[in-house]
Amino acid sequence: MTTNHASDLYDAVNAWGPSDDFFLQFLTSAPGTRALDLGCGTGEITLAAAEAGCEMVGIDPDRSSLQAAQAKAGAGRVCWIEGTSSVIPAGASFDVAIMSSNVVQAILDDTELAQTFRDIAAHLAPGGRLAFDTRDPEARGWEAWTRERSQRTVRLPEGEVQHWYQTTQIDEESGLVDFCAHEITADGAERVEPSRIRFRSQDQIHAMLIDAGLAVENVFGGYNAEPVGQGVGALVITARRGPSPR
Repeated sequence: MTTNHASDLYDAVNAWGPSDDFFLQFLTSAPGTRALDLGCGTGEITLAAAEAGCEMVGIDPDRSSLQAAQAKAGAGRVCWIEGTSSVIPAGASFDVAIMSSNVVQAILDDTELAQTFRDIAAHLAPGGRLAFDTRDPEARGWEAWTRERSQRTVRLPEGEVQHWYQTTQIDEESGLVDFCAHEITADGAERVEPSRIRFRSQDQIHAMLIDAGLAVENVFGGYNAEPVGQGVGALVITARRGPSPR
């Protein structure tokens, strides 16, 4: 197992796809955009946007993910910061911000997520926009997290592994879902990484955005502007700082 195993596995499991195209287009809609990627992880979208000419700040609380991002080609174009929304540089102003890869679901506490939205809004220029995604609880995506439905072969630098997700506990009232990521290497060794995320309804998210001074523009069910319930089981949301457009 290499020292970069966790980040290599993350990148392999989460290969570039329609969600990345959506967020990259959002970031690069205007030349020279000042942009924030909060929860940037290993930096794939961050780096692509920087290469396209955006002035990027990437923030993530996981040091190993940031180190993996900083080791990639073009990393010098990005300002990387370890932490949460509380470490957004004072005085920084952004035209756009993203929270991709369902990162809002990793923020379990409602108060913390509400504060995250407020922190982002405080650093958006007038008319600045935020985009993020979160899984739609109505789609019940956790039901697909079984070995039978999610197992796949993943190619890593040290060889192929088998990878899948398994839901272990669900509290539908609170939206908390516990699951494990399973990995079996070619020699039969198994690793199990437990995680917990939170599903929230459109109404819950909408109320937090309003509280933060962000007006919802669009809510899609997928990354190609599908209606909610007709996409990929997602809530893909864009919001703007300031009052709703007339």
